[in-house]
Amino acid sequence: MELALSALEQGLIYSVLAMGVFISYKILKVSDLTVESSFPFGALLFAKLITMGLNPIVATVLVFVIGTLTGLLTALLHIGLKVDALLAGILTMTMLYSVNLKINGYPNVSLVGEKLIFDFTITGNELLDKIIVLLIIIAIVKTIIDLFLKTEYGYLLITTGDNKTLVKSLGQNVNKYIVLGLMLANGLVALSGSLLAQSNSFADITMGQSIIVDALAAIIIGDTILRSRNLRGTTRAIIGAVIYRAIGAIAIDMGLIPQDLKLVKGIIVVLFIAYNNGYAKVQNKKKGRLNNA
Repeated sequence: MELALSALEQGLIYSVLAMGVFISYKILKVSDLTVESSFPFGALLFAKLITMGLNPIVATVLVFVIGTLTGLLTALLHIGLKVDALLAGILTMTMLYSVNLKINGYPNVSLVGEKLIFDFTITGNELLDKIIVLLIIIAIVKTIIDLFLKTEYGYLLITTGDNKTLVKSLGQNVNKYIVLGLMLANGLVALSGSLLAQSNSFADITMGQSIIVDALAAIIIGDTILRSRNLRGTTRAIIGAVIYRAIGAIAIDMGLIPQDLKLVKGIIVVLFIAYNNGYAKVQNKKKGRLNNA
């Protein structure tokens, strides 16, 4: 039971990350590696804010707001200097590593004894209380994102990823929506990092290593398993993140060495990608037969 609750807790934390990457990867169609540093940036920034005496809720919200600036930097490099989006993310990730070290002056910070967003006692079970708080946070974040995507700005953001020419024909500035999307995505990634730091009671500069794989795995798994369901992308990302963390927890429980977990994660992603590619080929063949009939 405790294993299941722990996997659920981790899945919910990473679902915020998945929703952020969903915006950059699925909506904007941008492979943004900024997340490798914006994730620990959120964790270390929260540690700095909370040790300054800020309320944990205020600190968590501020992490999201300030975290959007990491996406802004990548967007400015990509748009202003015409740097390839992938390279722009790598450059921002590299620069943020030094920034993350300077935030607290140390590569890792303990949050033991500090006021955290999970300190609310609801059921008396610490793990269950964390899950309830996370469910509330995710419900708020998901609702805001879904409502935003229904606005004019949201529709134009989606259209920017699908058809930039159409956005230009409407007299809109494509770059504005790229900036908006990358800022929103990395703000959510930083928020996820702050939640993980509070859950673990420490923030560490290495927290973002290979985090992009976790996010992409959650999105791919959610899209694959829930392909036939008429669900929003944010919903699929959340469910995919929970399933992905559950797979990892089961693997560890079955005796997998923790050091091999990254290998297993990579294999899982490859398998789901291979399945999706095979599925797409089958569907294309079916369409071809119907068109020729």
